Amino acid sequence: RDNMKKAILVVSFGTSYHETRKKTIDACESKIKESFKDYDFYRAFTSGMIINKLRKRDKMEIYNPLEVLEQLYKAGYEEVVVQSLHIICGDEYNKLKDMVSEYEDKFEKISLGRPLLTYIDDYRETVLAVKQDLDKMDIDEAIVFMGHGTEHESHSAYPAIEYMFRDYGINAFVGTVEGYPELEQVIKKLKDKNIKTVDLLPFMLVAGDHAINDMASDEEDSWKTILENEGFHVKVHLKGLGENPYIQEKFRNHAIDCMKELQEASI
Repeated sequence: RDNMKKAILVVSFGTSYHETRKKTIDACESKIKESFKDYDFYRAFTSGMIINKLRKRDKMEIYNPLEVLEQLYKAGYEEVVVQSLHIICGDEYNKLKDMVSEYEDKFEKISLGRPLLTYIDDYRETVLAVKQDLDKMDIDEAIVFMGHGTEHESHSAYPAIEYMFRDYGINAFVGTVEGYPELEQVIKKLKDKNIKTVDLLPFMLVAGDHAINDMASDEEDSWKTILENEGFHVKVHLKGLGENPYIQEKFRNHAIDCMKELQEASI
C-alpha cells in the first residue's frame, strides 16, 4: 500500500556537546533524511545521562528508542526503519536490537540498519572513507585512533580495523578506552616503529566526552599527556567519524539497504 504511515528513526548514543552534534549526528541524520522522502523523521539517543543533561541544561527534549517506538506505535505507523549510528555491534547496538524485536509484532514492518562495522566490506569502506579524509603524513608519523572499546565479544572489531588500515598502507593504530588493545599496547608498537609524531583522533561518531577529556585534555591521564610524556610529538584532531562525508554516506546506505529489505519482504 502506497499510503502506509512510514517512519525513519535514527538512533545514536548522543552527545551533550552542540558543536560536535551539529557536525556529526545532525549531518548523518540529514543525509539519511534526503533518501527517505516518504518517511516521517524521528531521532533517539540511547544515553539516559545525555538525555537528562540536555533536558535540564537546554530544555531540549530527546527520547530514548523505546519511548519513540511507543510513540510511533500509538500514532499508528505501519512501517518503521530504524538506523543505528553505532560504530560496532557492541552492547549499545545489541540493546537496540532487543528493543526493535520487542516491537516486531506492533508494526506491519520494522527493520534495523546495521552499525558502521558489520560485514568485511564495511571495514573496507570505512578505511577508504577515512583515507579520503587524511592529510599527507611524514614517514615517522602515525595516526592513533581512540576507540570506545567494550567488554562485549565484538571488541575484536578494533584490532580488525587496524589490520585493514595497514593493508591499505595507512600507518594507523587503534586503541580503546574500555577494552583491548589499550594505549599501552599502542605505545609499544609506536616505539617499535620509531614513530616520532602522533596524530590523535577519536574512532567514535562524535568528538564528545571521551575525545575531549580522555583523549585531548591536559589531564595527567589523558592520552595526549601520556603520549607526550613518552616522548612523542602529539597533534590532536577533535573530529568525530561522523564529520566525514563518506561515513555519513555509509550510514545512509545502511538505512537504504534496510528499506529495500522491507520492500522485498512484502513482494
